[in-house]
Amino acid sequence: MRSADRPSAFSIWIDASRPRTLPAAVAPVLVASALAWRDGGFEAPAALACLVFALLVQVGTNFANDYYDFIKGADTAERVGPRRAVASGLIAPVVMKRAMAGVFAAAFLSGLTLLGYGGWPLLLIGVASIVCGIVYTGGPYPLGYNGLGDVFVFVFFGLVAVGATYFVQTGTLTGEALLIGAGIGALAANILVVNNYRDVETDAKAGKRTLVVRFGRRFARMQFALGHAAACGAMLVVGLHEWHPTVTALGVLVALIVGVRQTRCLARAGSPAELIALLGETGQYLAVYAVVFSAGILMGE
Repeated sequence: MRSADRPSAFSIWIDASRPRTLPAAVAPVLVASALAWRDGGFEAPAALACLVFALLVQVGTNFANDYYDFIKGADTAERVGPRRAVASGLIAPVVMKRAMAGVFAAAFLSGLTLLGYGGWPLLLIGVASIVCGIVYTGGPYPLGYNGLGDVFVFVFFGLVAVGATYFVQTGTLTGEALLIGAGIGALAANILVVNNYRDVETDAKAGKRTLVVRFGRRFARMQFALGHAAACGAMLVVGLHEWHPTVTALGVLVALIVGVRQTRCLARAGSPAELIALLGETGQYLAVYAVVFSAGILMGE
């Protein structure tokens, strides 16, 4: 029988999956599928398999982060962000490690269903995605501890996710798909920027050398602003070539307004609570950006 102040097992695992980060998995599949639809290659089963794979990799990476950050001492009582399941004693380390392995195994199996659409290159991409999800915080050279986490997110949740989802449906890869992937990846990386901005002190003590630890908060604010600029630029380039001018103008204007607002919020944030709220808004904006981009693609066909 659980105590009155202990959350249910279901809510514990939901929190451990970090729902605020899941738009980073959904957004690239949505936009790439809209692009495939416009180009006459949309395949619903393939798109669904890509979505399942992306979500499982994201959740598996979050479980790995929860486990390895505890093992490496990055999640301590001094941490100011949302409660972590292992560090708070809600889930035993060995249980989290098994859950991580189970989710990544499920991701691998779901990815195998895509081989009939894209062949062996997809196997390499899938394995690389899973391995990088583990070594993001685990292994002898964890990416997140050596300032490479932002690169991992940009590449795998931007370029790779959009490019591979488009490829399995159309059998080809275009520069436009990669450009859109760059915009999605930049906003996905911004989620990580806010997270690391909040945790800079405790990360530094734990030896977690994120970019904000290495180069400071001013650098992080510049990186965040450039991420928004890249997303806005991708929409502008695609819109100018294919969309109605009014749709392009409205989409870019909204992207600019949100980008300026969120960058100012990051600069002015004076408490962990404000940064946690901004983290949620950054993830929500990625979802909105993907929906708007997808609508623009479909309207401009």
